[in-house]
Amino acid sequence: MQIAKFVNRDQQEVVGRVMGDSIAVMDIATHGLHSMSDLLAADNFEEIASTLPNIESYALSDVRLLPPIDTQEVWAAGVTYKRSQTARMEESEAAASCYDRVYQSDRPEIFFKATPHRVRGMGQELRIREDAKWNVPEPELALVLSPSLKIVGYTIGNDMSSRDIEGDNPLYLPQAKMYDQCCGLGPWITLASAMPPAGEIEIDLKIRRGAETVFDQATSVSQMARTFSDLVSWLGRDNSFPSGAFLLTGTGIVPDSDFTLAPGDCVDINISGIGTLSNTIVQG
Repeated sequence: MQIAKFVNRDQQEVVGRVMGDSIAVMDIATHGLHSMSDLLAADNFEEIASTLPNIESYALSDVRLLPPIDTQEVWAAGVTYKRSQTARMEESEAAASCYDRVYQSDRPEIFFKATPHRVRGMGQELRIREDAKWNVPEPELALVLSPSLKIVGYTIGNDMSSRDIEGDNPLYLPQAKMYDQCCGLGPWITLASAMPPAGEIEIDLKIRRGAETVFDQATSVSQMARTFSDLVSWLGRDNSFPSGAFLLTGTGIVPDSDFTLAPGDCVDINISGIGTLSNTIVQG
C-alpha cells in the first residue's frame, strides 16, 4: 500500500491511498487522527491504514501531490556506498582521509538535512545555490520513521548537494546541503510490508535537459556498506523525534566532476517498490 498527501477539490490538504492511477481520500478522522504523521505514529499503523474507509476518489493526474511530510525532521547518512566514498575523496585532497575513515568506521556520517519548509514534493522545484558552481542531485532511498524509530515506510529522497562548497572544506557541509528547496521527498510513502527485500531495490537517476537525457545511471541498495537498522540505531543515540523522522540512506550514484546541474533540468529518480520522483531545477 502507498499513502500520499495531496490537495483535494476544496483546496484542503488530505491523506490519500494510492490505487493504480487513482487516489482516494482516507477518512483518518474515524480514528481520531488529524495528519499523515499521526497515522504513521500509530502503534497498529498498517492495520489502521488498510482498514480506513475512503471518502472520495480522484485520478492521480488530476491532483497536486504534496511532499509526504508534516512536522518531521529530515536527516541523512553519507558515504554509505563505495561510489560515494570515492566521489567524496575526489572532491578534495584535504578531505579524502576523512571520508575514507568514515566509510571504514563503525560510526556512520549522519547529518541534519532539512526542516519541512525546505522540502519539495513531486513536480515541485528544487534549487541550486547561487554561490556554488558544482551542483548535483543525490538519489536516495528514504526511511520513514515513527517517533519510536520504527521503519514504517519508504519514500524517494533527493539530497541536493553543492559539491564544490563541501569539497573546499568538510566543515562547509551544512552550507552545501541545507538551504531553501534543498530536499525532494515523494511522490508518496510505500508501507514497509509492501517493499521488495532491500537487496532487490534498484535506484535509477535520469537527468533531462530539454529533449536530451544528459545523465542516466543506476545502482542497487545491495551495494550499501551499512544496514538500515544500523543507521537508524545511530540516529537514535541520545536523540528523540516526537513527530518521527525521515532518514536518507546515502547515494551510490554521483555524476562525474565535469557534470553540474543547470536551471531547467528535470531530475527523475525511480526506486523499486515506490515509483518516480520528478523535480525541475531552478536557481535564485
